[in-house]
Amino acid sequence: MNMKKYFLAVPLSLALMLPAAGLASAHTHTAMPAGAAEVTNKAVDLRAALDSLLSEHAFLAVVAMQKGIDGKGDFDAAAGALAQNTDDLSKAVASVYGEEGGAAFKEIWSSHIGYFVDYVKATGAKDDASKKKALAELDGYRVKQAAFLDSATGSRLKAKELEEGLKVHINQLVWAFDNYVAGDFDKTYDSLRESVHHMYGVGKGLSWAIKDQFPDQFDHKTVDTPAAELRANLNHLFSEHAALAILAMQKGIDGAKDFDAAAAALNENTDDLSAAIASVYGKEGGEAFKKIWSSHIGYFVDYVKATGAKDEAAKSKALAELDQYRVEQAAFLDAATEGRLKASDMEAGLKMHVDELLKAFNSYSEMDYATAYPTIREAYSHMFEVGLGVTSAVVDQFPDQFAAKMPSEMPQTGMGGMSHNKSSMTDIIMLSLAVLALASLIPFFIARRKDVK
Repeated sequence: MNMKKYFLAVPLSLALMLPAAGLASAHTHTAMPAGAAEVTNKAVDLRAALDSLLSEHAFLAVVAMQKGIDGKGDFDAAAGALAQNTDDLSKAVASVYGEEGGAAFKEIWSSHIGYFVDYVKATGAKDDASKKKALAELDGYRVKQAAFLDSATGSRLKAKELEEGLKVHINQLVWAFDNYVAGDFDKTYDSLRESVHHMYGVGKGLSWAIKDQFPDQFDHKTVDTPAAELRANLNHLFSEHAALAILAMQKGIDGAKDFDAAAAALNENTDDLSAAIASVYGKEGGEAFKKIWSSHIGYFVDYVKATGAKDEAAKSKALAELDQYRVEQAAFLDAATEGRLKASDMEAGLKMHVDELLKAFNSYSEMDYATAYPTIREAYSHMFEVGLGVTSAVVDQFPDQFAAKMPSEMPQTGMGGMSHNKSSMTDIIMLSLAVLALASLIPFFIARRKDVK
Protein backbone atom coordinates (compact mmCIF):
# COMPACT_ATOMS: atom_id res chain seq x y z
CA MET A 1 0.00 0.00 0.00
CA ASN A 2 1.05 3.63 -0.46
CA MET A 3 1.96 4.80 3.06
CA LYS A 4 2.82 8.27 1.80
CA LYS A 5 -0.86 8.73 1.03
CA TYR A 6 -1.77 8.07 4.65
CA PHE A 7 0.87 10.38 6.10
CA LEU A 8 -0.09 13.28 3.86
CA ALA A 9 -3.85 12.82 3.73
CA VAL A 10 -4.51 13.41 7.43
CA PRO A 11 -2.84 16.06 9.67
CA LEU A 12 -0.63 14.04 11.95
CA SER A 13 -1.46 14.23 15.66
CA LEU A 14 0.69 11.58 17.30
CA ALA A 15 0.11 13.23 20.64
CA LEU A 16 -2.70 10.65 20.73
CA MET A 17 0.08 8.22 21.61
CA LEU A 18 0.11 9.58 25.13
CA PRO A 19 -2.37 7.07 26.59
CA ALA A 20 -0.36 4.20 25.13
CA ALA A 21 2.87 5.61 26.54
CA GLY A 22 1.48 5.88 30.07
CA LEU A 23 2.25 9.56 30.58
CA ALA A 24 0.67 11.62 33.32
CA SER A 25 -1.90 14.24 32.52
CA ALA A 26 -0.66 17.78 32.82
CA HIS A 27 -3.71 18.56 34.89
CA THR A 28 -2.32 16.52 37.76
CA HIS A 29 0.66 18.82 38.16
CA THR A 30 1.27 22.43 39.07
CA ALA A 31 0.12 24.81 36.34
CA MET A 32 2.81 27.00 34.83
CA PRO A 33 2.51 30.74 35.48
CA ALA A 34 1.87 33.02 32.53
CA GLY A 35 4.96 33.59 30.40
CA ALA A 36 6.96 30.78 31.99
CA ALA A 37 8.57 27.98 29.98
CA GLU A 38 6.17 25.16 29.26
CA VAL A 39 6.99 21.71 30.56
CA THR A 40 3.92 20.18 28.95
CA ASN A 41 2.13 21.07 25.73
CA LYS A 42 1.13 19.09 22.64
CA ALA A 43 4.58 19.28 21.07
CA VAL A 44 6.59 18.44 24.19
CA ASP A 45 4.14 15.68 25.13
CA LEU A 46 4.55 14.21 21.63
CA ARG A 47 8.30 14.08 22.15
CA ALA A 48 7.90 12.44 25.56
CA ALA A 49 5.52 9.84 24.14
CA LEU A 50 7.91 8.95 21.34
CA ASP A 51 10.84 8.87 23.78
CA SER A 52 8.94 6.47 26.01
CA LEU A 53 8.01 3.96 23.33
CA LEU A 54 11.23 4.14 21.31
CA SER A 55 13.55 3.83 24.31
CA GLU A 56 11.44 1.01 25.72
CA HIS A 57 11.74 -0.76 22.37
CA ALA A 58 15.56 -0.71 22.61
CA PHE A 59 15.56 -1.98 26.20
CA LEU A 60 13.06 -4.78 25.55
CA ALA A 61 14.86 -5.83 22.37
CA VAL A 62 18.13 -6.33 24.25
CA VAL A 63 16.37 -8.26 27.03
CA ALA A 64 14.48 -10.49 24.59
CA MET A 65 17.68 -11.29 22.68
CA GLN A 66 19.45 -12.26 25.90
CA LYS A 67 16.57 -14.46 26.99
CA GLY A 68 16.43 -16.05 23.56
CA ILE A 69 20.07 -17.08 23.36
CA ASP A 70 19.97 -18.34 26.97
CA GLY A 71 16.85 -20.41 26.33
CA LYS A 72 15.22 -18.82 29.38
CA GLY A 73 11.69 -19.71 30.39
CA ASP A 74 10.60 -16.08 30.16
CA PHE A 75 11.69 -15.58 26.53
CA ASP A 76 8.13 -15.75 25.21
CA ALA A 77 6.98 -13.20 27.78
CA ALA A 78 9.89 -10.88 26.98
CA ALA A 79 9.20 -11.17 23.25
CA GLY A 80 5.52 -10.59 24.01
CA ALA A 81 6.32 -7.35 25.83
CA LEU A 82 8.36 -6.21 22.83
CA ALA A 83 5.42 -7.05 20.57
CA GLN A 84 3.07 -5.09 22.84
CA ASN A 85 5.40 -2.10 22.52
CA THR A 86 4.96 -2.40 18.74
CA ASP A 87 1.19 -2.70 19.20
CA ASP A 88 1.13 0.56 21.16
CA LEU A 89 2.84 2.39 18.32
CA SER A 90 0.60 0.74 15.73
CA LYS A 91 -2.61 1.54 17.60
CA ALA A 92 -1.55 5.17 17.87
CA VAL A 93 -0.96 5.33 14.13
CA ALA A 94 -4.26 3.56 13.46
CA SER A 95 -6.08 6.11 15.61
CA VAL A 96 -5.03 8.72 13.04
CA TYR A 97 -4.89 6.80 9.76
CA GLY A 98 -7.37 3.98 10.32
CA GLU A 99 -6.82 0.25 10.57
CA GLU A 100 -5.12 -0.07 7.19
CA GLY A 101 -2.59 2.64 7.99
CA GLY A 102 -1.87 1.11 11.39
CA ALA A 103 -1.41 -2.34 9.88
CA ALA A 104 1.03 -0.99 7.28
CA PHE A 105 3.06 0.76 9.95
CA LYS A 106 3.11 -2.40 12.07
CA GLU A 107 4.37 -4.47 9.17
CA ILE A 108 7.43 -2.34 8.47
CA TRP A 109 8.25 -1.74 12.14
CA SER A 110 7.87 -5.41 13.03
CA SER A 111 10.13 -6.58 10.22
CA HIS A 112 13.39 -5.51 11.86
CA ILE A 113 12.37 -7.18 15.12
CA GLY A 114 11.90 -10.38 13.17
CA TYR A 115 15.34 -10.04 11.62
CA PHE A 116 16.89 -9.67 15.08
CA VAL A 117 15.10 -12.86 16.14
CA ASP A 118 16.55 -14.58 13.06
CA TYR A 119 20.01 -13.36 14.07
CA VAL A 120 19.61 -14.76 17.59
CA LYS A 121 18.42 -18.13 16.27
CA ALA A 122 21.30 -18.29 13.78
CA THR A 123 23.79 -17.47 16.54
CA GLY A 124 22.41 -20.24 18.70
CA ALA A 125 22.64 -22.68 15.80
CA LYS A 126 26.13 -21.43 14.87
CA ASP A 127 24.82 -20.86 11.37
CA ASP A 128 27.02 -18.12 9.91
CA ALA A 129 25.17 -18.09 6.60
CA SER A 130 21.86 -17.37 8.34
CA LYS A 131 23.52 -14.69 10.48
CA LYS A 132 24.77 -12.92 7.36
CA LYS A 133 21.31 -13.19 5.83
CA ALA A 134 19.72 -11.61 8.90
CA LEU A 135 22.25 -8.76 8.82
CA ALA A 136 21.58 -8.21 5.13
CA GLU A 137 17.84 -8.07 5.81
CA LEU A 138 18.43 -5.53 8.60
CA ASP A 139 20.44 -3.49 6.12
CA GLY A 140 17.56 -3.60 3.67
CA TYR A 141 15.15 -2.67 6.41
CA ARG A 142 16.98 0.52 7.32
CA VAL A 143 16.95 1.69 3.71
CA LYS A 144 13.23 1.03 3.43
CA GLN A 145 12.46 2.65 6.79
CA ALA A 146 14.55 5.70 5.93
CA ALA A 147 12.74 6.21 2.62
CA PHE A 148 9.42 5.79 4.43
CA LEU A 149 10.18 8.51 6.98
CA ASP A 150 11.67 10.84 4.38
CA SER A 151 8.47 10.60 2.35
CA ALA A 152 6.18 10.79 5.39
CA THR A 153 7.80 13.94 6.76
CA GLY A 154 8.05 15.70 3.42
CA SER A 155 11.85 15.28 3.50
CA ARG A 156 12.18 17.05 6.84
CA LEU A 157 14.04 13.89 7.82
CA LYS A 158 16.48 13.04 5.02
CA ALA A 159 16.70 9.43 3.88
CA LYS A 160 20.51 9.38 3.79
CA GLU A 161 20.81 10.71 7.35
CA LEU A 162 18.07 8.38 8.54
CA GLU A 163 19.88 5.40 7.08
CA GLU A 164 22.92 6.30 9.17
CA GLY A 165 20.82 6.79 12.31
CA LEU A 166 19.10 3.44 11.82
CA LYS A 167 22.50 1.85 11.25
CA VAL A 168 23.56 3.11 14.69
CA HIS A 169 20.44 1.59 16.25
CA ILE A 170 20.97 -1.77 14.56
CA ASN A 171 24.68 -1.89 15.36
CA GLN A 172 24.13 -1.06 19.02
CA LEU A 173 21.65 -3.91 19.46
CA VAL A 174 23.88 -6.33 17.57
CA TRP A 175 26.91 -5.28 19.62
CA ALA A 176 24.99 -5.66 22.87
CA PHE A 177 23.98 -9.17 21.83
CA ASP A 178 27.32 -10.29 20.36
CA ASN A 179 29.23 -9.09 23.42
CA TYR A 180 26.74 -10.86 25.67
CA VAL A 181 27.28 -14.12 23.80
CA ALA A 182 31.05 -13.60 23.96
CA GLY A 183 30.88 -13.02 27.72
CA ASP A 184 32.13 -9.43 27.53
CA PHE A 185 29.45 -8.10 29.84
CA ASP A 186 30.96 -4.66 30.41
CA LYS A 187 30.64 -3.91 26.70
CA THR A 188 27.20 -5.54 26.71
CA TYR A 189 25.80 -3.05 29.18
CA ASP A 190 27.65 -0.12 27.67
CA SER A 191 25.89 -0.93 24.39
CA LEU A 192 22.57 -1.38 26.17
CA ARG A 193 22.81 2.07 27.77
CA GLU A 194 23.94 3.66 24.52
CA SER A 195 21.14 2.03 22.53
CA VAL A 196 18.47 3.30 24.94
CA HIS A 197 20.01 6.78 25.02
CA HIS A 198 20.22 6.92 21.23
CA MET A 199 16.45 6.48 20.91
CA TYR A 200 15.89 9.78 22.74
CA GLY A 201 17.67 11.47 19.86
CA VAL A 202 15.39 9.64 17.46
CA GLY A 203 12.32 10.74 19.43
CA LYS A 204 13.54 14.33 19.42
CA GLY A 205 14.17 14.40 15.68
CA LEU A 206 10.96 12.65 14.72
CA SER A 207 8.80 14.79 17.00
CA TRP A 208 10.42 17.94 15.61
CA ALA A 209 9.68 16.86 12.03
CA ILE A 210 6.05 16.03 12.86
CA LYS A 211 5.33 19.31 14.65
CA ASP A 212 7.10 21.24 11.87
CA GLN A 213 5.00 19.46 9.25
CA PHE A 214 1.72 20.07 11.06
CA PRO A 215 2.28 23.17 13.24
CA ASP A 216 -1.42 23.89 13.71
CA GLN A 217 -1.92 20.51 15.34
CA PHE A 218 0.67 21.44 17.97
CA ASP A 219 -0.28 25.08 18.54
CA HIS A 220 2.93 26.18 16.81
CA LYS A 221 4.96 25.00 19.81
CA THR A 222 8.44 23.49 19.59
CA VAL A 223 9.95 20.35 21.08
CA ASP A 224 13.42 21.53 22.07
CA THR A 225 13.13 24.34 24.60
CA PRO A 226 15.30 24.23 27.75
CA ALA A 227 12.30 22.96 29.73
CA ALA A 228 11.66 20.22 27.16
CA GLU A 229 15.33 19.23 27.27
CA LEU A 230 15.27 19.01 31.06
CA ARG A 231 12.15 16.84 30.95
CA ALA A 232 13.68 14.53 28.33
CA ASN A 233 16.91 14.11 30.30
CA LEU A 234 15.13 13.41 33.56
CA ASN A 235 12.78 10.99 31.76
CA HIS A 236 15.83 9.21 30.38
CA LEU A 237 17.64 8.78 33.69
CA PHE A 238 14.55 7.92 35.75
CA SER A 239 13.24 5.32 33.28
CA GLU A 240 16.70 3.86 32.74
CA HIS A 241 17.01 3.48 36.52
CA ALA A 242 13.81 1.41 36.62
CA ALA A 243 14.84 -0.72 33.63
CA LEU A 244 18.31 -1.46 34.93
CA ALA A 245 17.07 -2.09 38.47
CA ILE A 246 14.61 -4.71 37.25
CA LEU A 247 17.19 -6.38 35.03
CA ALA A 248 19.83 -6.42 37.78
CA MET A 249 17.33 -7.98 40.20
CA GLN A 250 16.54 -10.72 37.66
CA LYS A 251 20.23 -11.40 37.14
CA GLY A 252 20.81 -11.44 40.88
CA ILE A 253 18.19 -14.05 41.70
CA ASP A 254 19.33 -16.17 38.74
CA GLY A 255 22.96 -16.04 39.84
CA ALA A 256 23.78 -14.92 36.29
CA LYS A 257 27.36 -14.29 35.24
CA ASP A 258 26.48 -10.80 34.06
CA PHE A 259 24.97 -9.69 37.37
CA ASP A 260 28.00 -7.59 38.32
CA ALA A 261 27.92 -5.81 34.95
CA ALA A 262 24.18 -5.18 35.21
CA ALA A 263 24.62 -3.79 38.72
CA ALA A 264 27.53 -1.66 37.50
CA ALA A 265 25.33 -0.19 34.75
CA LEU A 266 22.75 0.70 37.39
CA ASN A 267 25.47 2.38 39.44
CA GLU A 268 26.61 4.31 36.36
CA ASN A 269 23.06 5.62 36.03
CA THR A 270 23.36 6.89 39.62
CA ASP A 271 26.79 8.33 38.85
CA ASP A 272 25.34 10.35 35.96
CA LEU A 273 22.95 12.09 38.31
CA SER A 274 25.60 12.54 40.99
CA ALA A 275 28.14 13.99 38.54
CA ALA A 276 25.63 16.60 37.44
CA ILE A 277 25.03 17.62 41.04
CA ALA A 278 28.76 17.70 41.82
CA SER A 279 29.29 20.00 38.82
CA VAL A 280 27.21 22.62 40.67
CA TYR A 281 27.74 21.85 44.38
CA GLY A 282 31.14 20.27 44.37
CA LYS A 283 32.23 16.86 45.58
CA GLU A 284 30.41 17.02 48.93
CA GLY A 285 27.09 17.90 47.35
CA GLY A 286 27.41 15.15 44.78
CA GLU A 287 28.25 12.58 47.42
CA ALA A 288 25.30 13.65 49.58
CA PHE A 289 22.88 13.19 46.70
CA LYS A 290 24.44 9.87 45.74
CA LYS A 291 24.04 8.57 49.27
CA ILE A 292 20.27 9.01 49.47
CA TRP A 293 19.65 7.90 45.89
CA SER A 294 21.81 4.81 46.30
CA SER A 295 20.15 3.76 49.54
CA HIS A 296 16.97 2.38 47.98
CA ILE A 297 19.01 0.50 45.37
CA GLY A 298 20.87 -1.15 48.24
CA TYR A 299 17.59 -2.11 49.90
CA PHE A 300 16.40 -3.78 46.69
CA VAL A 301 19.66 -5.73 46.59
CA ASP A 302 19.07 -6.80 50.19
CA TYR A 303 15.58 -7.97 49.22
CA VAL A 304 16.94 -10.04 46.32
CA LYS A 305 19.57 -11.65 48.55
CA ALA A 306 16.97 -12.41 51.21
CA THR A 307 14.68 -13.97 48.61
CA GLY A 308 17.46 -16.19 47.34
CA ALA A 309 18.28 -17.24 50.91
CA LYS A 310 14.59 -17.69 51.78
CA ASP A 311 15.17 -15.43 54.76
CA GLU A 312 11.78 -13.93 55.58
CA ALA A 313 13.14 -11.77 58.40
CA ALA A 314 15.71 -10.19 56.09
CA LYS A 315 13.00 -9.60 53.46
CA SER A 316 10.83 -7.84 56.03
CA LYS A 317 13.77 -5.68 57.09
CA ALA A 318 14.47 -4.67 53.47
CA LEU A 319 10.81 -3.74 52.97
CA ALA A 320 10.83 -1.64 56.14
CA GLU A 321 13.93 0.17 54.95
CA LEU A 322 12.32 0.84 51.58
CA ASP A 323 9.30 2.22 53.39
CA GLN A 324 11.50 4.54 55.44
CA TYR A 325 13.36 5.57 52.28
CA ARG A 326 10.22 6.75 50.52
CA VAL A 327 9.14 8.83 53.53
CA GLU A 328 12.56 10.47 53.70
CA GLN A 329 12.75 11.01 49.93
CA ALA A 330 9.26 12.52 49.86
CA ALA A 331 10.06 15.00 52.62
CA PHE A 332 13.32 15.79 50.85
CA LEU A 333 11.57 16.71 47.58
CA ASP A 334 8.81 18.62 49.35
CA ALA A 335 11.37 20.83 51.09
CA ALA A 336 13.58 21.20 48.00
CA THR A 337 10.69 22.36 45.80
CA GLU A 338 9.15 24.52 48.52
CA GLY A 339 5.98 22.47 48.60
CA ARG A 340 5.49 22.18 44.85
CA LEU A 341 5.88 18.44 45.24
CA LYS A 342 3.76 17.54 48.25
CA ALA A 343 5.24 14.98 50.62
CA SER A 344 2.01 13.00 50.79
CA ASP A 345 1.76 12.82 46.98
CA MET A 346 5.43 11.91 46.68
CA GLU A 347 5.09 9.13 49.23
CA ALA A 348 2.28 7.65 47.16
CA GLY A 349 4.31 7.98 43.95
CA LEU A 350 7.41 6.45 45.50
CA LYS A 351 5.29 3.64 46.92
CA MET A 352 4.09 2.92 43.39
CA HIS A 353 7.68 2.81 42.14
CA VAL A 354 8.82 0.51 44.94
CA ASP A 355 5.77 -1.72 44.64
CA GLU A 356 6.13 -2.06 40.87
CA LEU A 357 9.77 -3.13 41.11
CA LEU A 358 8.96 -5.61 43.87
CA LYS A 359 6.00 -7.00 41.92
CA ALA A 360 8.10 -7.37 38.79
CA PHE A 361 10.80 -9.17 40.78
CA ASN A 362 8.52 -11.38 42.87
CA SER A 363 6.49 -12.53 39.86
CA TYR A 364 9.72 -13.22 37.95
CA SER A 365 11.22 -15.26 40.79
CA GLU A 366 7.93 -17.19 41.03
CA MET A 367 8.05 -17.77 37.23
CA ASP A 368 4.80 -15.87 36.77
CA TYR A 369 6.07 -14.23 33.61
CA ALA A 370 2.61 -13.23 32.44
CA THR A 371 2.56 -10.84 35.39
CA ALA A 372 6.24 -9.91 35.40
CA TYR A 373 6.52 -8.30 31.98
CA PRO A 374 3.38 -6.16 32.00
CA THR A 375 4.58 -4.92 35.39
CA ILE A 376 8.00 -4.12 33.92
CA ARG A 377 6.32 -2.00 31.25
CA GLU A 378 4.22 -0.23 33.88
CA ALA A 379 7.28 0.50 36.01
CA TYR A 380 9.10 1.90 32.99
CA SER A 381 6.29 4.20 31.84
CA HIS A 382 5.61 5.35 35.41
CA MET A 383 9.03 6.98 35.54
CA PHE A 384 7.96 9.33 32.76
CA GLU A 385 5.28 10.60 35.13
CA VAL A 386 8.01 11.16 37.70
CA GLY A 387 10.06 13.04 35.13
CA LEU A 388 7.11 15.24 34.26
CA GLY A 389 6.28 15.96 37.89
CA VAL A 390 9.82 16.83 38.95
CA THR A 391 10.44 18.95 35.85
CA SER A 392 7.18 20.83 36.38
CA ALA A 393 8.14 21.65 39.95
CA VAL A 394 11.67 22.75 39.05
CA VAL A 395 10.60 24.97 36.15
CA ASP A 396 7.75 26.47 38.17
CA GLN A 397 10.17 27.23 40.99
CA PHE A 398 12.83 28.81 38.76
CA PRO A 399 11.13 29.90 35.50
CA ASP A 400 13.87 32.37 34.56
CA GLN A 401 16.31 29.48 34.14
CA PHE A 402 14.16 28.10 31.33
CA ALA A 403 12.88 31.20 29.55
CA ALA A 404 15.13 30.84 26.50
CA LYS A 405 14.44 31.94 22.93
CA MET A 406 12.43 29.38 20.95
CA PRO A 407 14.60 27.38 18.49
CA SER A 408 13.69 27.69 14.83
CA GLU A 409 15.87 25.09 13.13
CA MET A 410 16.06 21.31 13.08
CA PRO A 411 17.72 20.27 16.37
CA GLN A 412 20.85 18.14 16.48
CA THR A 413 19.56 14.68 17.30
CA GLY A 414 20.30 11.00 17.06
CA MET A 415 18.55 10.76 13.69
CA GLY A 416 21.85 11.06 11.88
CA GLY A 417 24.89 8.79 11.95
CA MET A 418 26.60 9.99 15.13
CA SER A 419 26.09 7.91 18.25
CA HIS A 420 25.74 9.91 21.46
CA ASN A 421 27.91 9.15 24.46
CA LYS A 422 25.84 8.01 27.40
CA SER A 423 27.16 10.87 29.56
CA SER A 424 27.38 13.65 26.96
CA MET A 425 28.15 17.25 27.89
CA THR A 426 24.65 18.24 26.77
CA ASP A 427 23.17 15.90 29.37
CA ILE A 428 25.41 17.28 32.10
CA ILE A 429 24.55 20.88 31.22
CA MET A 430 20.81 20.24 31.11
CA LEU A 431 20.83 18.19 34.28
CA SER A 432 22.83 20.94 35.95
CA LEU A 433 19.88 23.24 35.39
CA ALA A 434 17.80 20.88 37.48
CA VAL A 435 20.52 20.72 40.09
CA LEU A 436 20.79 24.50 40.21
CA ALA A 437 17.07 24.68 40.90
CA LEU A 438 17.43 22.23 43.79
CA ALA A 439 20.04 24.25 45.66
CA SER A 440 18.11 24.00 48.91
CA LEU A 441 18.19 20.23 48.77
CA ILE A 442 21.69 19.47 50.05
CA PRO A 443 21.60 21.26 53.42
CA PHE A 444 18.15 19.83 54.04
CA PHE A 445 19.38 16.33 53.32
CA ILE A 446 22.48 16.62 55.47
CA ALA A 447 20.44 17.90 58.42
CA ARG A 448 17.82 15.21 57.99
CA ARG A 449 20.39 12.42 57.82
CA LYS A 450 21.76 13.60 61.16
CA ASP A 451 18.23 13.49 62.61
CA VAL A 452 17.67 9.98 61.31
CA LYS A 453 20.93 8.77 62.79
